[in-house]
Amino acid sequence: MQLKIEKYVTQRNRWPTQGRHILAHFDDTSIVVYQAYSPTIARYAIEHRYFGGDHFSYRRMSWVKPNFLWMMYRSGWATKEGQEVVLGLRISRVFFDHLLCEAVASSFDAASGQSRSQWEHAIESSDVRLQWDPDHDPHGTKQARRAIQLGLRGRTLEAFGKRELLDVIDMTNFIAAQRQVLEGALDRLMMPVEQVYRPASKAVAENVGLSISEA
Repeated sequence: MQLKIEKYVTQRNRWPTQGRHILAHFDDTSIVVYQAYSPTIARYAIEHRYFGGDHFSYRRMSWVKPNFLWMMYRSGWATKEGQEVVLGLRISRVFFDHLLCEAVASSFDAASGQSRSQWEHAIESSDVRLQWDPDHDPHGTKQARRAIQLGLRGRTLEAFGKRELLDVIDMTNFIAAQRQVLEGALDRLMMPVEQVYRPASKAVAENVGLSISEA
């Protein structure tokens, strides 16, 4: 697998334990997000380096997750029907920050300072949905820390699936091996190296409600 990996227990010790943080595998110019698909959809993406074919629809919303363990929880470590293949999808940080800038919360929050009508207008006009969900440990236990996921639709989904992918990484064999490790001690569990990601713009961080530091 093309991603640098490290023990889960080592990474856990440096992550925030609460708050809204983007944990992700990234470098100076790119970031990896994850999606889980059926073998048919995933195979097309792996072979062609973009999403398409008879089984993938650009008319639906598609959710991306930069947090590996949240993707493992959602897909049952790639065992749920239709989620048997997890892809690591590398995109530019510029494009990812654009997604964060365009993101609108998927449910109304009066504490945001927006009126309901303002939120309704924003959610209709944006192609990017924002959700903060409880993060999970490798066994699926909820954490106090929140994990982000972004729903893409319309022109933004087309840009993501057809033009913005820098790499499509098949993680099938790696995940299958780590799934076996889960049956024993977690001190042997490996996963892609993840750090707290901060967008280049403070305004973008504020738009998605990122926590500044751990409380």
